[in-house]
Amino acid sequence: MNWWSSNKLRLIQNNLREADADMDVDKLISEVKQYEANVLMMNAGGMFAFYPTKLDCQYVTPYLKKDLLGEAVAKAHANGLRFIARFDFSKAHESLFKRRPEWFYRTRTNREVNYDGIVHTCLNSEYQQQHSLRMIHEVITNYPVDGIFFNMFGYQHWDYSGNHYGPCYCGNCQRRFQEMYGLDLMQYEGPEHELHSKYKTFQEITVREILQRIQTEVKAARPDVAICTYFPDYVDIIRKESNTALHRSLPLWLYSASENVASVQNNWDDKLVSNCCINAIDLTYRFTGISRHEVEIRLYENIANGSGLDFCIIGAFDGYPDKANLDAAKAVFRFHARHEGRYGELQSMADVALIKPKSAGDGQAQKEYEGLFKMLKESRILFDVVLQERLTERREALQRVKAIILPAIAELNDAQRETLAGLQREGIHLIATGRALQQDQASLEQLFGAAYSGSSNVKPGSYLDVSDTQWFPSLARRDWIIAEQAFAYMTFEPGAQCLMPYISPASFGPPERAYGHALSEWRGLGIANRGGSGAYYPWNPGALYARHGFEDHKLVVTDVLSRLLSGKLRLSVEAPPCTEWFLHRQPDGSHMLQALNLSGFNGTTYSRPLPLDGMRAELRGLPVPQRVYSLRTGQPVPWQTTEAGIAVTVELPEVYEALIIEYTRETLT
Repeated sequence: MNWWSSNKLRLIQNNLREADADMDVDKLISEVKQYEANVLMMNAGGMFAFYPTKLDCQYVTPYLKKDLLGEAVAKAHANGLRFIARFDFSKAHESLFKRRPEWFYRTRTNREVNYDGIVHTCLNSEYQQQHSLRMIHEVITNYPVDGIFFNMFGYQHWDYSGNHYGPCYCGNCQRRFQEMYGLDLMQYEGPEHELHSKYKTFQEITVREILQRIQTEVKAARPDVAICTYFPDYVDIIRKESNTALHRSLPLWLYSASENVASVQNNWDDKLVSNCCINAIDLTYRFTGISRHEVEIRLYENIANGSGLDFCIIGAFDGYPDKANLDAAKAVFRFHARHEGRYGELQSMADVALIKPKSAGDGQAQKEYEGLFKMLKESRILFDVVLQERLTERREALQRVKAIILPAIAELNDAQRETLAGLQREGIHLIATGRALQQDQASLEQLFGAAYSGSSNVKPGSYLDVSDTQWFPSLARRDWIIAEQAFAYMTFEPGAQCLMPYISPASFGPPERAYGHALSEWRGLGIANRGGSGAYYPWNPGALYARHGFEDHKLVVTDVLSRLLSGKLRLSVEAPPCTEWFLHRQPDGSHMLQALNLSGFNGTTYSRPLPLDGMRAELRGLPVPQRVYSLRTGQPVPWQTTEAGIAVTVELPEVYEALIIEYTRETLT
């Protein structure tokens, strides 16, 4: 077994500045040990070399007075720490540009991007295609590093100040694009251009190719070295980041760490995810950290979803001007160290699978997906995230859920369609939202008995009728909910249940003229029977909920889901929606129930959460336990049997609780 396979990483990354090259390594190791970390990540090479390289293709930081990499690796190992060497090949020092300009990115007007003496390189250049492998080989064959990490891997179209430069049009990229498609890359002008899909595929293929070459070379020389970056192909550890940015649009994404981990955790059996909690509040303000309460949420979400811990600051701890949240991070790291045997091998008990659309990079698809994610979390419905591109490979795992949700999936390939159709025949319900599959009439007809007839942007003053209390009991005293943005006109097959009539807009001002709405022939929900149901929403409840937070848009989805599942969810909780719940099996046969208290988040600010007590959680299908206890306190927790399983009482005086539910050996056999 590889050293990383146990999935119990407690990783500290010190993102070094070139001036840190003469740092006090003993002091750094002492600080890292206070976290009870087991992995240290530090800079090695690429943009700047932090060791005396013999290669002329990388620039050695002028502050280097010793072999910092060698000293750091040796002292990390002496103190029981694994060491991951960080590389960044996305940029190089301007002195290299003067010598070899053909290695570097070029705008459409043939300009380089020089950011304070650091110049953007090109993935298809000799620098990344050949010399990056030489740098990696020099490090892994001269230093006993345990892993390598690549920062900013792939195509970089932005600089650190947020200026956008677009695709690289250097000779290397033009040549590769011509070889691949027989087309002139200079014709491509951006996301709206007809060549955009080809350019995205070009990026994907070239990134995979170089990652495959890196993997081949690394594993041939050092099979014990873990490969880590932000892409999933040919790596052992997929890196994610929970970060903030001052100019990122609101609302803030509360579930960043949960989503980052879940979108990897449930998709590969041979990879693990390490989601980095970025300490700085923004790239431009690296020396002020986020709230300690946001740090706690991110780190506890990491381990609650089945990953380890990962925390990063700029430079060394010594001299860092903001230490306000460091004790909070230490506390979570130490908790995980004491109980690491309970983490890292959590087995899913999800009722629902949420499919993350391949087009989630598109803003509207991402918002629809995030809105559904938020709905399920607030409703305490257990769910896994499965990437659309992994849907067919995860068929066996999908057989264990009761419903699959497709938010704004643009289209399915033949294998994906047949996978979903087979699962539907087995009785698993399908729910599609966000005008999904408009480009895929075959899937609409086969899975949902629906046909697309066109769409329009909804005019102000439009509504949907939700007066059918059998399907929408939570909206019993509200007959209309607002419709906004786009609505698709769908016809549903005979026998389908057609709900939520679309109410056409009328005048809304002046008040004396606010009347004239009329029911249309179009419906906001059609449900076909295919063994499992096929429920289709030709509008965007997820995006509306993500944007506005109106509970109506959540309830029209969760009410339907509850009815399709006959209310038989594995976990039923009497608790406020500002809590996040997890239920997993453990390898020893026990169960772990985890809860996070998110009450300190008000939409923009993270504060100390309010104490929550007396919350009742019913767990369906669980046998009578031998004991239930708090992992946090070690104290027994009250429980009782119910008709469906057991119920426990959960107290959340602070941010996190984990209950262990153990059974006798006879019960497990």
